[in-house]
Amino acid sequence: MGDGKVLFITGAARGIGAATAKEAISRGHRVALADIDGAAAQATAQSLGEAACGLALDVRDPAQWQQALDLAWQRFGKVDVLINNAGVVHTGYVLDVPLEQHRHTVEVNYLGNIAGVLAALPRFIRQGQGHLITVCSLTAYMPFPGLASYAGTKHALRGFHHSLAWEYRKQPLHFTIVYPPAVETPMLQQEAQDDSAAASFGEPPISAEKMARAIVDAIASQPREVTVPAFQGWLLRAFGAFVWIMRIVLADLEKHGRKNLAARRAAQAKAD
Repeated sequence: MGDGKVLFITGAARGIGAATAKEAISRGHRVALADIDGAAAQATAQSLGEAACGLALDVRDPAQWQQALDLAWQRFGKVDVLINNAGVVHTGYVLDVPLEQHRHTVEVNYLGNIAGVLAALPRFIRQGQGHLITVCSLTAYMPFPGLASYAGTKHALRGFHHSLAWEYRKQPLHFTIVYPPAVETPMLQQEAQDDSAAASFGEPPISAEKMARAIVDAIASQPREVTVPAFQGWLLRAFGAFVWIMRIVLADLEKHGRKNLAARRAAQAKAD
Protein backbone atom coordinates (compact mmCIF):
# COMPACT_ATOMS: atom_id res chain seq x y z
CA MET A 1 0.00 0.00 0.00
CA GLY A 2 3.03 2.33 -0.26
CA ASP A 3 2.79 5.15 2.26
CA GLY A 4 -0.79 4.25 3.17
CA LYS A 5 -1.66 4.07 6.84
CA VAL A 6 -4.12 1.99 8.81
CA LEU A 7 -6.94 3.98 10.44
CA PHE A 8 -9.29 2.91 13.20
CA ILE A 9 -12.41 5.10 13.13
CA THR A 10 -15.19 5.01 15.71
CA GLY A 11 -18.76 5.97 14.87
CA ALA A 12 -17.89 4.93 11.31
CA ALA A 13 -21.10 3.31 10.07
CA ARG A 14 -22.47 6.61 8.77
CA GLY A 15 -21.96 10.36 8.85
CA ILE A 16 -18.50 11.87 9.30
CA GLY A 17 -16.96 8.51 10.20
CA ALA A 18 -18.16 6.76 7.04
CA ALA A 19 -17.20 9.72 4.84
CA THR A 20 -13.73 9.80 6.41
CA ALA A 21 -13.27 6.09 5.76
CA LYS A 22 -14.23 6.52 2.11
CA GLU A 23 -11.92 9.51 1.67
CA ALA A 24 -9.03 7.72 3.39
CA ILE A 25 -9.35 4.65 1.19
CA SER A 26 -9.42 6.83 -1.92
CA ARG A 27 -5.98 8.09 -0.85
CA GLY A 28 -4.48 4.66 -0.35
CA HIS A 29 -5.12 4.09 3.35
CA ARG A 30 -6.79 1.08 4.94
CA VAL A 31 -9.52 1.46 7.51
CA ALA A 32 -11.18 -0.41 10.35
CA LEU A 33 -14.69 0.99 10.72
CA ALA A 34 -16.04 0.55 14.26
CA ASP A 35 -19.55 1.34 15.38
CA ILE A 36 -22.04 0.31 18.05
CA ASP A 37 -24.15 -0.83 15.09
CA GLY A 38 -21.78 -3.57 13.99
CA ALA A 39 -23.95 -4.74 11.12
CA ALA A 40 -24.07 -1.22 9.66
CA ALA A 41 -20.30 -0.86 10.08
CA GLN A 42 -19.77 -4.12 8.20
CA ALA A 43 -22.16 -3.07 5.44
CA THR A 44 -20.35 0.26 5.01
CA ALA A 45 -16.99 -1.52 5.01
CA GLN A 46 -18.16 -4.00 2.36
CA SER A 47 -19.17 -1.09 0.12
CA LEU A 48 -15.60 0.23 0.38
CA GLY A 49 -13.84 -2.98 -0.66
CA GLU A 50 -10.89 -4.98 0.62
CA ALA A 51 -9.18 -1.98 2.20
CA ALA A 52 -11.92 -1.80 4.84
CA CYS A 53 -13.30 -3.99 7.58
CA GLY A 54 -16.29 -3.39 9.86
CA LEU A 55 -16.31 -4.02 13.60
CA ALA A 56 -18.84 -3.81 16.41
CA LEU A 57 -17.76 -1.50 19.22
CA ASP A 58 -19.57 0.14 22.10
CA VAL A 59 -16.98 2.79 23.00
CA ARG A 60 -18.15 2.76 26.62
CA ASP A 61 -16.88 -0.81 27.10
CA PRO A 62 -13.10 -1.21 27.70
CA ALA A 63 -13.23 -4.94 26.92
CA GLN A 64 -14.85 -4.26 23.55
CA TRP A 65 -12.13 -1.72 22.78
CA GLN A 66 -9.42 -4.33 23.33
CA GLN A 67 -11.27 -6.90 21.23
CA ALA A 68 -11.89 -4.48 18.36
CA LEU A 69 -8.28 -3.28 18.31
CA ASP A 70 -7.07 -6.90 18.37
CA LEU A 71 -9.23 -7.63 15.33
CA ALA A 72 -7.91 -4.58 13.50
CA TRP A 73 -4.32 -5.58 14.23
CA GLN A 74 -5.04 -9.12 13.04
CA ARG A 75 -6.57 -7.84 9.80
CA PHE A 76 -4.05 -5.15 8.92
CA GLY A 77 -0.97 -5.91 11.04
CA LYS A 78 -0.98 -2.49 12.69
CA VAL A 79 -3.02 0.63 13.43
CA ASP A 80 -1.36 3.97 12.77
CA VAL A 81 -4.20 6.40 13.46
CA LEU A 82 -7.08 6.32 15.93
CA ILE A 83 -9.89 8.70 14.98
CA ASN A 84 -12.14 9.06 18.02
CA ASN A 85 -15.29 10.20 16.24
CA ALA A 86 -18.20 8.39 17.94
CA GLY A 87 -20.76 10.68 19.52
CA VAL A 88 -24.40 11.11 20.42
CA VAL A 89 -26.68 14.06 21.04
CA HIS A 90 -29.89 14.40 23.04
CA THR A 91 -31.51 17.72 22.17
CA GLY A 92 -33.68 19.83 24.43
CA TYR A 93 -33.37 22.48 27.11
CA VAL A 94 -31.55 21.16 30.17
CA LEU A 95 -34.60 20.59 32.39
CA ASP A 96 -36.45 18.82 29.58
CA VAL A 97 -33.71 16.21 29.11
CA PRO A 98 -33.83 13.24 31.53
CA LEU A 99 -30.72 12.56 33.61
CA GLU A 100 -30.29 9.24 31.82
CA GLN A 101 -29.84 11.07 28.51
CA HIS A 102 -27.38 13.57 30.01
CA ARG A 103 -25.43 10.60 31.37
CA HIS A 104 -25.55 8.78 28.03
CA THR A 105 -24.05 11.83 26.30
CA VAL A 106 -21.20 12.02 28.81
CA GLU A 107 -20.52 8.28 28.72
CA VAL A 108 -20.30 8.09 24.93
CA ASN A 109 -18.82 11.44 23.95
CA TYR A 110 -16.32 11.86 26.78
CA LEU A 111 -15.72 8.63 28.69
CA GLY A 112 -15.90 6.59 25.48
CA ASN A 113 -13.14 8.75 24.06
CA ILE A 114 -11.02 8.21 27.17
CA ALA A 115 -11.60 4.46 26.99
CA GLY A 116 -10.24 4.51 23.44
CA VAL A 117 -7.16 6.43 24.50
CA LEU A 118 -6.48 3.99 27.34
CA ALA A 119 -6.78 1.06 24.94
CA ALA A 120 -4.88 2.45 21.95
CA LEU A 121 -2.06 4.64 23.28
CA PRO A 122 -0.13 1.84 25.02
CA ARG A 123 -0.20 -0.04 21.71
CA PHE A 124 1.04 3.03 19.84
CA ILE A 125 3.87 3.50 22.31
CA ARG A 126 4.91 -0.16 22.01
CA GLN A 127 4.96 -0.01 18.22
CA GLY A 128 6.92 3.22 18.27
CA GLN A 129 4.43 5.52 16.54
CA GLY A 130 0.80 6.55 16.44
CA HIS A 131 -1.54 9.45 15.78
CA LEU A 132 -4.64 10.29 17.82
CA ILE A 133 -7.25 12.44 16.10
CA THR A 134 -10.05 13.66 18.35
CA VAL A 135 -13.20 14.78 16.53
CA CYS A 136 -14.52 17.52 18.79
CA SER A 137 -16.91 20.35 17.82
CA LEU A 138 -17.03 24.12 17.56
CA THR A 139 -19.46 23.88 20.49
CA ALA A 140 -16.29 23.50 22.56
CA TYR A 141 -16.03 27.28 22.09
CA MET A 142 -19.57 28.37 21.31
CA PRO A 143 -21.98 26.35 23.51
CA PHE A 144 -25.35 26.17 21.78
CA PRO A 145 -28.71 26.11 23.61
CA GLY A 146 -30.56 22.85 23.23
CA LEU A 147 -27.24 21.00 23.22
CA ALA A 148 -25.96 21.73 26.72
CA SER A 149 -24.65 18.26 27.61
CA TYR A 150 -23.24 17.77 24.11
CA ALA A 151 -21.38 21.09 24.32
CA GLY A 152 -20.23 20.21 27.82
CA THR A 153 -18.64 16.99 26.63
CA LYS A 154 -16.90 18.84 23.80
CA HIS A 155 -15.44 21.37 26.26
CA ALA A 156 -14.24 18.42 28.32
CA LEU A 157 -12.78 16.67 25.28
CA ARG A 158 -10.72 19.72 24.38
CA GLY A 159 -9.26 19.93 27.87
CA PHE A 160 -8.58 16.21 28.01
CA HIS A 161 -7.01 16.08 24.53
CA HIS A 162 -4.55 18.92 25.11
CA SER A 163 -3.63 17.67 28.59
CA LEU A 164 -2.96 14.23 27.13
CA ALA A 165 -0.90 15.64 24.26
CA TRP A 166 1.27 17.59 26.68
CA GLU A 167 1.77 14.64 29.02
CA TYR A 168 2.96 12.40 26.17
CA ARG A 169 4.77 15.03 24.10
CA LYS A 170 8.09 13.13 24.46
CA GLN A 171 6.63 9.91 23.06
CA PRO A 172 6.67 9.16 19.30
CA LEU A 173 3.04 10.21 19.05
CA HIS A 174 1.03 12.91 17.28
CA PHE A 175 -2.16 14.53 18.57
CA THR A 176 -4.71 16.42 16.48
CA ILE A 177 -8.08 17.80 17.57
CA VAL A 178 -10.66 18.69 14.93
CA TYR A 179 -13.55 21.13 15.40
CA PRO A 180 -16.41 20.51 12.93
CA PRO A 181 -19.23 23.03 12.56
CA ALA A 182 -22.75 21.82 11.77
CA VAL A 183 -22.27 18.90 9.37
CA GLU A 184 -25.00 17.34 7.23
CA THR A 185 -25.28 13.97 8.99
CA PRO A 186 -27.95 11.84 10.64
CA MET A 187 -27.07 13.61 13.90
CA LEU A 188 -27.89 16.99 12.37
CA GLN A 189 -31.14 15.57 11.02
CA GLN A 190 -31.96 14.57 14.59
CA GLU A 191 -31.22 18.11 15.81
CA ALA A 192 -33.49 19.50 13.09
CA GLN A 193 -36.49 17.89 14.82
CA ASP A 194 -36.11 20.08 17.92
CA ASP A 195 -36.66 23.85 17.95
CA SER A 196 -34.40 24.18 21.00
CA ALA A 197 -31.38 23.42 18.77
CA ALA A 198 -32.16 26.18 16.26
CA ALA A 199 -28.79 27.89 16.81
CA SER A 200 -27.12 24.90 15.14
CA PHE A 201 -28.69 26.06 11.88
CA GLY A 202 -27.55 29.68 12.11
CA GLU A 203 -25.03 28.97 9.35
CA PRO A 204 -25.46 26.50 6.46
CA PRO A 205 -24.08 23.07 7.36
CA ILE A 206 -21.12 21.67 5.48
CA SER A 207 -21.10 18.23 3.89
CA ALA A 208 -19.69 15.16 5.61
CA GLU A 209 -17.38 14.79 2.62
CA LYS A 210 -15.84 18.23 3.18
CA MET A 211 -15.27 17.40 6.83
CA ALA A 212 -13.76 14.05 5.86
CA ARG A 213 -11.25 15.73 3.54
CA ALA A 214 -10.05 17.96 6.38
CA ILE A 215 -9.64 14.98 8.71
CA VAL A 216 -7.71 12.91 6.18
CA ASP A 217 -5.54 15.92 5.30
CA ALA A 218 -4.58 16.03 8.99
CA ILE A 219 -3.18 12.50 8.81
CA ALA A 220 -0.38 13.80 6.59
CA SER A 221 0.12 17.30 8.00
CA GLN A 222 -0.39 16.33 11.69
CA PRO A 223 -1.53 19.77 12.92
CA ARG A 224 -2.37 20.28 16.57
CA GLU A 225 -5.81 21.76 15.79
CA VAL A 226 -8.09 21.95 12.77
CA THR A 227 -11.17 24.18 12.42
CA VAL A 228 -13.55 23.82 9.50
CA PRO A 229 -14.15 26.21 7.83
CA ALA A 230 -10.93 27.75 9.11
CA PHE A 231 -12.00 31.40 9.24
CA GLN A 232 -15.42 30.71 10.76
CA GLY A 233 -13.80 28.43 13.30
CA TRP A 234 -11.31 31.03 14.44
CA LEU A 235 -14.07 33.64 14.71
CA LEU A 236 -16.17 31.40 16.96
CA ARG A 237 -13.12 30.64 19.09
CA ALA A 238 -12.58 34.36 19.59
CA PHE A 239 -16.27 35.09 20.26
CA GLY A 240 -16.50 32.24 22.75
CA ALA A 241 -13.69 33.69 24.86
CA PHE A 242 -15.86 36.63 25.98
CA VAL A 243 -19.26 35.88 27.47
CA TRP A 244 -20.87 39.17 26.46
CA ILE A 245 -19.82 38.70 22.82
CA MET A 246 -20.80 35.05 22.94
CA ARG A 247 -24.35 35.95 23.99
CA ILE A 248 -24.71 38.47 21.18
CA VAL A 249 -23.51 35.90 18.64
CA LEU A 250 -25.78 33.19 20.07
CA ALA A 251 -28.80 35.49 19.83
CA ASP A 252 -27.99 36.16 16.19
CA LEU A 253 -27.41 32.47 15.45
CA GLU A 254 -30.73 31.54 17.05
CA LYS A 255 -32.56 34.21 15.06
CA HIS A 256 -31.13 33.08 11.73
CA GLY A 257 -31.29 29.44 12.79
CA ARG A 258 -35.05 29.54 13.31
CA LYS A 259 -35.52 30.96 9.82
CA ASN A 260 -33.15 28.45 8.25
CA LEU A 261 -34.71 25.58 10.16
CA ALA A 262 -38.21 26.59 9.00
CA ALA A 263 -36.98 26.73 5.40
CA ARG A 264 -35.28 23.35 5.80
CA ARG A 265 -38.46 21.76 7.12
CA ALA A 266 -40.55 23.32 4.36
CA ALA A 267 -38.18 22.00 1.71
CA GLN A 268 -38.24 18.55 3.29
CA ALA A 269 -42.04 18.56 3.45
CA LYS A 270 -42.19 19.52 -0.23
CA ALA A 271 -39.75 16.77 -1.15
CA ASP A 272 -41.77 14.23 0.81
